[in-house]
Amino acid sequence: MNKDWHSGHFCCWQCDESLTGQRYVLRDEHPYCIKCYESVFANGCEECSKIIGIDSKDLSYKDKHWHEACFLCNKCRVSLVDKQFGSKVDKIYCGNCYDAQFASRCDGCGEIFRAGTKKMEYKTRQWHEKCFCCVVCKNPIGTKSFIPREQEIYCAGCYEDKFATRCVKCNKIITSGGVTYKNEPWHRECFTCSNCSTSLAGQRFTSRDEKPYCADCFGEIFAKRCTACTKPITGIGGTRFISFEDRHWHNDCFICAGCKTSLVGRGFITDADDIICPECAKQKLM
Repeated sequence: MNKDWHSGHFCCWQCDESLTGQRYVLRDEHPYCIKCYESVFANGCEECSKIIGIDSKDLSYKDKHWHEACFLCNKCRVSLVDKQFGSKVDKIYCGNCYDAQFASRCDGCGEIFRAGTKKMEYKTRQWHEKCFCCVVCKNPIGTKSFIPREQEIYCAGCYEDKFATRCVKCNKIITSGGVTYKNEPWHRECFTCSNCSTSLAGQRFTSRDEKPYCADCFGEIFAKRCTACTKPITGIGGTRFISFEDRHWHNDCFICAGCKTSLVGRGFITDADDIICPECAKQKLM
């Protein structure tokens, strides 16, 4: 203190009581008696609400103050002096209590994340690095690609093995393209005629007994044959045909054996293996 006072003028800056022979505190170069100093400048304890006097140690954290004896964990009441602690909603906690109540937990093992622990995060979920594993093979995902499904995490290989679309013929995974037939997936190269193995992808085909056939094979194996041209009547693509007794004709082949006019939608007369129009029939009778 670089100022000099007459003994009769050395008084408390606040109450003007003499400080001669008394304990005092100098603040901003002004002397205060203990009572005035504590009343004006001392902090209140967050725990007990009492003044933290000049004879007490003032512990502070985020503009809050405590007596040394009052600096306790809000839950277990252990002293936090010289210990790590955390705060939540204006309350302080020892490390163990803070972790137990507030620390985020691993979605894999349920344990807390200790300070400095590496987290693997996806959307709102988080894991210890060792816990971020494929649900099938249990291998750590690390920085490799993964696929989430219904709260589970899969590595790419296990996901494909379990969920990827597989060809009904070869049972191998369909990675692109593919053909759907009777609600079942096929590789384009696997979707072939059951007789000649020609690819049916993008081609006209029909089926028999749940098996697909190209138009040519189906006609050769299963279709009725035209009485006139002997070629198969497949019906594929909306092909029209005429049936009479046990004989069948393509629409274009159903013509009069005499004048070659179409008999589709007209009356006709059978003449042995032939069919003729009424006009030609009359001429034959004349």
